[in-house]
Amino acid sequence: MTVQRVSFARPLFAVAMVAFSTLYAFAQKAPVPTRVRGTIESVNGDVMDVKSRSGEDVKLHIASDVNVAGVTKIGLSDIKIGSFVGATTVPGPDGGQNAVEVHVFPESMRGTGEGSRPYDLKPNSSMTNATVAESVVGNDGHTLLVKYKDGEKKVFVADNTPVVTFVPGDKSDLKAGAKVVAFMKQLPDGSFETNRVSVGRDGLTPPM
Repeated sequence: MTVQRVSFARPLFAVAMVAFSTLYAFAQKAPVPTRVRGTIESVNGDVMDVKSRSGEDVKLHIASDVNVAGVTKIGLSDIKIGSFVGATTVPGPDGGQNAVEVHVFPESMRGTGEGSRPYDLKPNSSMTNATVAESVVGNDGHTLLVKYKDGEKKVFVADNTPVVTFVPGDKSDLKAGAKVVAFMKQLPDGSFETNRVSVGRDGLTPPM
């Protein structure tokens, strides 16, 4: 009786180990990227080739309803009380949040992605889309109190922090040499498609 139990247990153990190995392999797979930052190498029809900032070649199908926005530089003084902004931040040495970049949304984009979440621009970075409630001018920058529906955050913006805004763009902006941030999704056949692209104007590299 004991021998039969051991014999029966061995196949179950083997099946369990295979299942565990399969689950472990899935867990170790790299996540599918959601955006690519880089320079357009070429555009052929509805296919755009992008050289990413890390040197990878990425081929993107351009969706027929692609949304293209231009990105232009503005000044720190253009961030006003009531502005709806997106701020990429990293923890500062004093425990505060230091801005890596700030983009001011036009009024038509108010509320876009409101909230705060981890971001992939830099290690330990986060993205906060919120309304500026207070702005305190210091010797080397501004400290902003930004509020969103689930909370608030104080963000220090140094004088040399890139500050940009969005302007209307169209598909003609997608051309070789343009600096872009392209949001992407993987299609069932494994290829990638973009339906939203931010393009730097006048040679600007979108900082977000």
